[in-house]
Amino acid sequence: MSSYSLAQVAEHNSSKSCWVIIKNRVYDVTEFLPEHPGGAKIILKYAGKDATSAYEPIHPPDTLDKNLPREKHLGTLSSNDVQALAREETERKRSHDELRMERAQREKPPLSRILNIRELEDVARNVLSFKALAYYASAGGDEITYEENIRAFSRLFFNARVLRPIGNCDPSTSILGFKSRIPIFVSGAALARLGHPLGEVNITRGCGKNDIIQMVSNNASLSFDEIAAARVSPSQPLFFQLYKRKDDKVAAEKIREVENLGYNAIFLTVDAPVAGSRERDIRAPFVLKEQERLAELETRRKDGIEPESPQDASESDEEVDVLGTAGGLLSTTDADLSWEKTIPWLKSVTKLPIVLKGIQCVEDAVLAAEAGVSGIVISNHGGRQLDYSMPSIEVLYRLRKQRPDVFDKLEVYMDGGVRRGTDVVKALCLGAKAVGMGRPFLYAQSAYGEAGVEKLIHLTEREIVLAMRLVGATKVEELVPEMVEQVSWQPVLAKL
Repeated sequence: MSSYSLAQVAEHNSSKSCWVIIKNRVYDVTEFLPEHPGGAKIILKYAGKDATSAYEPIHPPDTLDKNLPREKHLGTLSSNDVQALAREETERKRSHDELRMERAQREKPPLSRILNIRELEDVARNVLSFKALAYYASAGGDEITYEENIRAFSRLFFNARVLRPIGNCDPSTSILGFKSRIPIFVSGAALARLGHPLGEVNITRGCGKNDIIQMVSNNASLSFDEIAAARVSPSQPLFFQLYKRKDDKVAAEKIREVENLGYNAIFLTVDAPVAGSRERDIRAPFVLKEQERLAELETRRKDGIEPESPQDASESDEEVDVLGTAGGLLSTTDADLSWEKTIPWLKSVTKLPIVLKGIQCVEDAVLAAEAGVSGIVISNHGGRQLDYSMPSIEVLYRLRKQRPDVFDKLEVYMDGGVRRGTDVVKALCLGAKAVGMGRPFLYAQSAYGEAGVEKLIHLTEREIVLAMRLVGATKVEELVPEMVEQVSWQPVLAKL
């Protein structure tokens, strides 16, 4: 295999000849530029240079093997230059954001003092990079649906029953026939390595040790093989969240890949044929740039150095990536999904249970039942797609009221806005078989790794069991619609 110097690589720094270094290996990505889902611009930023820090958190390790012909894997970086890059990384000045993150890591509370999911999120928001937090926290438009996903639970109150023996309470259930210690599962959420180097593996191990099920994102930052290999036992179930590609053949190959790895169900995402406008994520690069500029300005002032004259603030639209991280991830998704074509096609290429993730109204829940799928996830993508789409728990409430027969035809789940065990119990009362949680698991593993995932499960289990007992139920089958009631007023949520 050939060896190249940094100087040689640096000569290939344009769209006509674009080489990059990733983990001390040299790649020619010139012909791949037009095909890159995130656009050519982001690659060209690192043309002729080391792109490892930008590449690793958002790409599974097998991405280059799958997408770049072998002849474009040019060789290795020379040993002298490998050492030079290592020295450069060690000696480079840390950014304002990196220094903030390091300080937050030192100051975060012991995990034993975390009492609820919101506190896990608070820690994560402090220790995450600005870029990672912008991606995780972003939602569509004015983020109304994101907020209402959470608030809508506060409009449901319990009609608790008393004088019932509740000494022994069993919160276990089954999801698609697979046992789950508590009625929650990890809902597919992308790019866990943005928050922690081990990424999805933290979630897989934490779930396996505590007998709950993980839905693996189509856009996971680790390979599906690596995630499957992290299972604590060969029998640990994994579900796969599919974004169907435009090319049926490519989509079918991905399904065969996860089938061969032992994944147990396909959750077809139907609410993201195109990416929503997640402005927090889109804005992140230039907000971060401005933060660093102001931090440098403050440093110069403290050192008695006159600030430089401000540069021209004009910037063309072409210089701003209006797609953001999500736009790049979803750019190859099939925008022509349909009841008539997509569901029959999916049934023809897999015998695994099929669940539709992203049902947002009663009418589509009915169509899903008629289509003969195994289940639905009532979801609006965590508020990340269509702003002002109905909160998930509200759609579940309406489905129970208007078409209770649907619950007898398939398994109904929901995700979006779940932050308390009481939220889970309310959804179960309305007929949900289980409840998905996406962001909370990303935040938990970002803050404390695998231990954070386990802590999240334990906190949720404790709250679920407590709520079940106080509402008068000792198993999930005893949670019935009569135990919850929707109110017309909005309670004031206390800030603890």
